[in-house]
Amino acid sequence: MLRSLVKKPLKRILRSTGLYPFLPRDLEEEAVLWQATLPDWAEILSRDPALWESARNAASDGPHILVATSTGGFSPTSMMDSLLAVALTLRGARVHNLLCDEVLPACMVPRMRYFGETERFVKHGPSKLTCAKCFRPGDAMFRPLGLPAHRYSELISARERQEAHDLSLRLPITEIQQYHLDDVAIGEEAVAGALRFYTRGHFEDEPHGETVLRYYFKASLLTVYAIRRLLKTYAFTCVCMVHGIYVPHGLIRKVAHQQNVRSVSWAPEYRKQTFIFSHHDTYHHTMLTEPTADWENLPWNAEMEAEILEYLKSRWYGTRDWVVYQKNHPQEDVAAISAELGVDFSKPCIGLLTNVLFDAQIFYAGKAFSNTLEWVLQTIEYFANRPDLQLIIRVHPAELRGTDPSRQPIIPEIRQAFPTLPKNVFIIPPESSISTYVVMLQCDTAIIYGTKAGVELTSMGIPVLVAGEAWIRNKGVTMDASSPDEYFRLLNRLPLKERLNEATVQRARKYAYHYFFRRMIPLSFVEPTRPIYQLALSGINDLLPGQNVGLDVVCNGILNGDKFIYPAEFSPETLNNRVL
Repeated sequence: MLRSLVKKPLKRILRSTGLYPFLPRDLEEEAVLWQATLPDWAEILSRDPALWESARNAASDGPHILVATSTGGFSPTSMMDSLLAVALTLRGARVHNLLCDEVLPACMVPRMRYFGETERFVKHGPSKLTCAKCFRPGDAMFRPLGLPAHRYSELISARERQEAHDLSLRLPITEIQQYHLDDVAIGEEAVAGALRFYTRGHFEDEPHGETVLRYYFKASLLTVYAIRRLLKTYAFTCVCMVHGIYVPHGLIRKVAHQQNVRSVSWAPEYRKQTFIFSHHDTYHHTMLTEPTADWENLPWNAEMEAEILEYLKSRWYGTRDWVVYQKNHPQEDVAAISAELGVDFSKPCIGLLTNVLFDAQIFYAGKAFSNTLEWVLQTIEYFANRPDLQLIIRVHPAELRGTDPSRQPIIPEIRQAFPTLPKNVFIIPPESSISTYVVMLQCDTAIIYGTKAGVELTSMGIPVLVAGEAWIRNKGVTMDASSPDEYFRLLNRLPLKERLNEATVQRARKYAYHYFFRRMIPLSFVEPTRPIYQLALSGINDLLPGQNVGLDVVCNGILNGDKFIYPAEFSPETLNNRVL
């Protein structure tokens, strides 16, 4: 069917599906595929209507769960939320859904690249460009479920709309980021949302940056008004949402916390068919703070070690992951890499792995620098005075090949600060096919800020210095800096001239196993497709308790507050017979 669709005039097809103009012209065909990944719940439920009707009736007096989708036409979010709605109903929960019906002036869906130029967004906001094309497909997808549905327009009074409008215009721009409404940190999410819109680490030099930020600030206020009223109307046991940051989901999570309602955030993870779920906070935070007791006493054995090492090796090529940043086979020849970079691997080398500058720009406690760019520039300045060491900077390939290519690449930022790079500093650009892993294996130590590669590198025995919010932090296997002074003191210790000891490497591999196989929860009926995934169900029987261990872990966490840890350490036979 898709093949026949894309042969038709794309603009007409996109308008009829409701997704035009979500994506830029060169990605219009991609938009057809996004639409195609929305589940057809009417058709799925028709395979066993009696089971669904019975489940809905049985759940009518069950615990109230809010699936706070909001962005209904964004299929990666709404697909999973609708799946959770069905699975939780089959387990006796009274599931409610929340959609934005063209009320918010900004959210996580729009990006500057969707509009071609900021003026269109500034003039109209998303209301005339994407809102109807988001709400209508989402509403049409959820409607066949027959579950309680809520709309933002019904939850915000005329007075609150006016208050949000007035405050968003009069509050000084310098006060937005720190703004709190009744102890809810609104400004942080508004700024994160605006940065995501621009796909930049800052927007001070964007011509319409202030206007866009004010749109996101107004949307944050409206979200708080809406979710506050909804949570006061129903005694929800739990609120579920994607990410738990940005607008509106970050505000939904924060209001739930303020009103003592449990919250669960989720996101697709690296491994194909896996997702990560977290209680009470965005997983960006909880992965930093979860108790080490959750994994450090795993019954470790040779089979588990072999399993994690096999997966970590696959990461070099992305063969078992949703997203692959390396399009071609990576360059792994050390001599060729040395010649291309001009680096002498016979001398001490320190590797530095960057982050995409705009990604998840929210507050983290304990990091040494306020952002990635500050860290990179100060690190280069330090190494300019360390001619005994060579610094190799590997720019993250996601700058070019991520879901949202960065509009603030880091190399021009470096060149602006250092028109002439120190002779001992070398840069691997994001488009390079050079293997990150091969280069890091030539290094004495790797320095990271927020990349998850620290989990992999420590498992390879490479010492890692953490300057930011990387999830390997606080796990007892890295050197963690919490201030610039501490960071530079640790740099002064380099080169270390030795790999991590055997006990530390085993601890790192235990954590890697926990992260990649236990915190990444497999859902086998979510299949990879272009552009990311879609449901493959024989019927809603696939979602009943006992049919899928991963789904049982997820639902038990949402309903009962159980930990979102998949028991991967058990054998497949044990898992198949395991009652959770």
